[in-house]
Amino acid sequence: MATTSNSVLFLGSDSLSHHHHHHQPLLHLSSSRSHSVSLLPSKRSTPLSLRCSTNGDNTTSEKDTPIELKYPAFPTVMDINQIREILPHRFPFLLVDRVIEYTPGVSAVAIKNVTINDNFFPGHFPERPIMPGVLMIEAMAQVGGIVMLQPEVGGSQDNFFFAGIDKVRFRKPVIAGDTLVMRMTLLKFQKRFGLAKMEGKAYVGGALVCEGEFMMVSAGSS
Repeated sequence: MATTSNSVLFLGSDSLSHHHHHHQPLLHLSSSRSHSVSLLPSKRSTPLSLRCSTNGDNTTSEKDTPIELKYPAFPTVMDINQIREILPHRFPFLLVDRVIEYTPGVSAVAIKNVTINDNFFPGHFPERPIMPGVLMIEAMAQVGGIVMLQPEVGGSQDNFFFAGIDKVRFRKPVIAGDTLVMRMTLLKFQKRFGLAKMEGKAYVGGALVCEGEFMMVSAGSS
């Protein structure tokens, strides 16, 4: 028996003999995930027989899974009804469909499903439906509002306003059919003034499409 770090070699008793047989001993190589190889005599008349097998032959490969079954749905931490209890926005300006992660007093991640039925697409633009950058900022600010208006931060159900926007960059266009995934992280909150500073980032399919720093103030403090 000869062994290596990645394979085991088995030699049949007839494979090394020099007896005068009518046929030469043949080689059978079987490989598995343990990387074993066996060389055994065969009665077949072909000069070389190669047999490969893996332990996963009976399992369904990922490529065989129908595309409609490959992608799980986003989790629901807050549904649209819970969002409507927090944010004062309503049609056509409520731009958050679902909260998928929420860390009290720290951050929220939410989604906006961008659809051709959104009321801004007929005008922006008729021949190329692109979500306006200012509405991406508005949607992100609304996610920030979900963080800001929670008891863990301000404890206020008042509305909020922009106090400033800095370092905003638009990396890629967002079009109908995209799912905009927005993360807003609270960097600083001055409860006395109701002033919050947040970092916002928005993604489509894992690619960064928009980012910026947001300053927001509670309407009750203005």
